[in-house]
Amino acid sequence: MDSFLISVIIVNFNAKDKLSHCVLSLIDTELNLEIIVVDNASTDSSISELSHKFPDESRINLLLNQENLGFATACNAGADLAKGDYLLFLNPDCKIHRQSIPKLVSCLSNDQRVGMAGGCILNDDGSEQIGARRLIPTPWRTLVRVCHLSFLSRISPRLFSDFNLHQQELPDEPVEVEAISGACMLVSREAYEDVGGLDEDYFLHCEDLDWCMSFRKKNWKVMFVPDAKISHFQGACSRSRRVFVEWHKHKGMMIFYRKHFRHQYPGILMWIVACAVWFRFGLLLCYFTVRRFLRWLKALVNHSEFKNQQLQPANVETHQNISKQG
Repeated sequence: MDSFLISVIIVNFNAKDKLSHCVLSLIDTELNLEIIVVDNASTDSSISELSHKFPDESRINLLLNQENLGFATACNAGADLAKGDYLLFLNPDCKIHRQSIPKLVSCLSNDQRVGMAGGCILNDDGSEQIGARRLIPTPWRTLVRVCHLSFLSRISPRLFSDFNLHQQELPDEPVEVEAISGACMLVSREAYEDVGGLDEDYFLHCEDLDWCMSFRKKNWKVMFVPDAKISHFQGACSRSRRVFVEWHKHKGMMIFYRKHFRHQYPGILMWIVACAVWFRFGLLLCYFTVRRFLRWLKALVNHSEFKNQQLQPANVETHQNISKQG
């Protein structure tokens, strides 16, 4: 294991202190690593904090973009600098457990046809996160999910099952899956050079699904390694820019469908799926707008009540003085 150089590529955008925690978890593994942090023009203190916490860490390389180029483009830029035998693409809001990287590397090295492996990604409470292992969300599967038709899986599991597999029992050993999460993807150098980098038409979201499809089309296996644990503390940045994130997520879904399924499905189904995808985005936009308005209204009411409380003692004091004079 020590003879392998592993290049860890982290794309950062306003990850705050999570980036430093992520890098610390990597350094604690005591593996032969190079850590390439590609920053997409962050406006917070994440990069300065990283430099402050690890001033003498020669294994950390920084690539500072002057603008936000998107996740796929930044990943490819990091991969261009990488020298490792294996490339680990890791989100900055992840903490990788000590033995997870060796287990992922072992999965790839034990079978020459395995090109990509991902671990069991955990929520804050230790439960498996949605998307760590999944089926490819074909237009039909997406329509089933958007229209909440998965309850019909009791009648026909093949047609109506959810494409996310996190509710299934964890396997005892690594298993081949159709797709893993882009939060943690280990790929071999050979597979990367054969398949190429991520599709830069995607700005944010769905590029990981697209890449898994590309690996499988080149006859590389994609594996899920259940005992390789990664804690994923999903970023505050995404929560603070929900409309921006959801727009690119839904746009990415449409790019994905057109690229891979346009000639496999009837035009009417693709049209229905497109309408369902953008209708869902419209509902989310309305929800976020109403929620923001209610927060603004609540803040306005609280501010008015605070001002009234400040004025009230003065009025009482004035009333008392008038009473004394009388």
